[in-house]
Amino acid sequence: MTKRGWRLSAVVVLAAVCVAGQGQPGIIRTASDLGPLPGDRYSYTPQDYQQSERASALLVRQCMARHGHPDFPLDPRYPTDPVVAIAVGTDYGDLDLAEAQRWGYGWDPAKPLVPRPKGRRMTNVEYADLPACNVDANRRLMRGIDLKRDWLYASTRALENDKAVRRDPRLRTAWAVWSRCVADQGFTRYPDPVAAYTDTAWQRGSDGNTRQTRRERATAVADVTCKRRHHTAELWHTVKAQKQTADIRRHRDRYTAGLQALRRYRAAVAEVLNRLG
Repeated sequence: MTKRGWRLSAVVVLAAVCVAGQGQPGIIRTASDLGPLPGDRYSYTPQDYQQSERASALLVRQCMARHGHPDFPLDPRYPTDPVVAIAVGTDYGDLDLAEAQRWGYGWDPAKPLVPRPKGRRMTNVEYADLPACNVDANRRLMRGIDLKRDWLYASTRALENDKAVRRDPRLRTAWAVWSRCVADQGFTRYPDPVAAYTDTAWQRGSDGNTRQTRRERATAVADVTCKRRHHTAELWHTVKAQKQTADIRRHRDRYTAGLQALRRYRAAVAEVLNRLG
C-alpha cells in the first residue's frame, strides 16, 4: 500500500470508529446508519411527506364535499390508471449486502416504493373538480410562506453542495480505490458507486425496479463488499457533512429563514391533522 493509500485508510477507519462510537451499528446497511447530516434539520423529511399527504387529502376531501362530492375517498384511484414512471435516487448506492445478494440494485417487487391507492376509483365528475381542490389544499398549507425565497432552501443548496462533494479530492481518491476493487472482481470499472447503481444495463422499469439478473446481483455484491472493505460510504458521509457545515455557516440567515418556513408548514399540517384527522 502506498503512503497516500495508508493515509486515506487511516482517515476512513477513524470515521468508521466515530460513527460506531455515536451508537450506530458497526456495519453500514442504510444511509441512516451513517448518522445525521448538518443539513438534515433544515430539510423536508419522509415523515413530513407522509403527514402532509394525509393533511392534504383531508383538505381535498373537505373541498370536494363543498363541490357536491360528500363521499370522496381520502386515497382515491384515478378514473383510469396512469402510467407511472418513478425516478430512483440514492445517496451512496447499495449498502446492504443481504439486499444486494437477493435483489441487486432493485427491491422486492412485492413491496413497491409507491403503494397503490386504497380508496375507490373516482368518477369523471369528481376528477374534473379535483385540480381546484388540490390547489386550495396546497394554498392552505403554504399560507404565509415565501415559496421562491425560503421554501426548502436547503434542498436548493443541496445541489451545489453535492457538486462540491463530488469534486473533493479525498472522495475522488476513495472512489478510485472502490472502483479498482470492483474491477478486480471482474466487473465494470465504474467511476463511482452511483454510476454502478444507475447503470442502464439493469433495465429499470416504469416502477423503478430492475430485472435483478445474476450479473446485476453479483455486481451489487462486489459493490457493497468494496464499500465495506474501504469504508467508502463513511468517508463520503464525512465529506458531505463538512461541505454542508461550511455552506450553512456561509448562508446562515437563508438557512434560518428556510427552517422557519418549514416549521410554519409543519404547524399548518399539524393543525389540519388535529382538526380534521
